[in-house]
Amino acid sequence: MKYLKFLLVGIFFGIVLVKSEAVSWFRIYEMFRFQSFHMYGIIGTAIATGLLFLQISKRKHLKNIIGEQIDAPKKEEGFIRFIVGGSIFGLGWALIGACPGPMYILLGTGIYSMIIVIIAALLGTFIYGILKSKLPH
Repeated sequence: MKYLKFLLVGIFFGIVLVKSEAVSWFRIYEMFRFQSFHMYGIIGTAIATGLLFLQISKRKHLKNIIGEQIDAPKKEEGFIRFIVGGSIFGLGWALIGACPGPMYILLGTGIYSMIIVIIAALLGTFIYGILKSKLPH
């Protein structure tokens, strides 16, 4: 019962993404072929909203649900790892037609082939966890 509000917000967010066509394979395909601004507008709005709320939380010293101050830690320096990681993420996104969040939304809308994608993503995350100490960071 304690986490019901998070479940409801997640369901609402999923409905918004479906209605805005942000989980549509065709919209994602258009984005990667630079044929439509639709997805870039959604992503840009999300970035702008995140920046706005992060700045508000810094200036107002807002606290999270546990009572700790909301803080975004500084990222470590490194250009190559972001390019390589972003390229792998983008290739997976382009091949599958969904990034990690919408995979679950698509499963919820009845696209049951996403079960294979979710299992593969979880397996990839597990393998990364095993190999993390051996990889250059």
